[in-house]
Amino acid sequence: MAKLVLFISLHVLFVPLVYSFGAPHLCRSYCGNITIDYPFALQPGCGHSGFRDLLFCINDVLMFHISSGSYRVLNIDYAYRSITLHDPHLSTCDSIVLGGRGNGFVVEHWRAPYLNPSADNVFMLLGCSTQSPLFQGFPAGNHVPCRNVSGMGCEEYYGCQGWMDLGLARMGLAYGTGPPICCALPFDSIKSVNLSKLECQGYSSAYTLAPLRVSGPSEWTYGIRVKYNVEASNDSFCKACEATDGSCGHDVGRFGQLCMCGSWNSTSNCDTIMKLSVGGVMSTMDEISGSLIAMIGFWLMSFRM
Repeated sequence: MAKLVLFISLHVLFVPLVYSFGAPHLCRSYCGNITIDYPFALQPGCGHSGFRDLLFCINDVLMFHISSGSYRVLNIDYAYRSITLHDPHLSTCDSIVLGGRGNGFVVEHWRAPYLNPSADNVFMLLGCSTQSPLFQGFPAGNHVPCRNVSGMGCEEYYGCQGWMDLGLARMGLAYGTGPPICCALPFDSIKSVNLSKLECQGYSSAYTLAPLRVSGPSEWTYGIRVKYNVEASNDSFCKACEATDGSCGHDVGRFGQLCMCGSWNSTSNCDTIMKLSVGGVMSTMDEISGSLIAMIGFWLMSFRM
């Protein structure tokens, strides 16, 4: 009887112990030289649900996909919570790309709370028609929404070599009675850079790296710098999860928060004390491992009884 009680006690002790082992960095991955970590992920169920199906690694090139198109990821800055993107059809100072080939920047409505171009990112819309929503009321109302953003704007951009290569000198770009060929705006003023809906032929995007100030458009940093945001409650949940050697993830069906603990998932963290209240499912291997440890312990203890 005493031996039976001993075996049951060891079984109860060791099986949950194996079951409770966490899985730190289970969701961390790499694509080329870029680290993908929370809230982003490449594996289903990892990361924050607001960033699901967003990043894809193709031949060691990290791609960012939203409703407006695909962009190459140049950098993810976890300290400043920003991600830098490149659109191959984005106009720069050396090359003006028209013909409506650029992606612009449009995110899905459900993803919008999590992703927005940074406040110091200027979008310059090029070759927009007089019927563009940008110029409603112009010239009768004499109102054009265009303005400089963080010291960057069209007046300087008109001096770029790309315009000259198109046969458009600075003087030929000035507008009189019609709307400008270039209109600089912050993203917040339009909420969506949809070239088709705005009836524009192209666009450029540049951002500043404060406190660095450059002398002209040939030295601007071209690309789209996007700020990402995660709710404070998610941050707290993730910190508690990682503190217990778990990895932050989400339920792929209901999109709720999950702490991934190896062979089981928790709605709080990977602490052993919490395991019975989180609805985790113990794997067969965990049960076998725990049972084997219990049997060995029972066998060793039997010699002393």
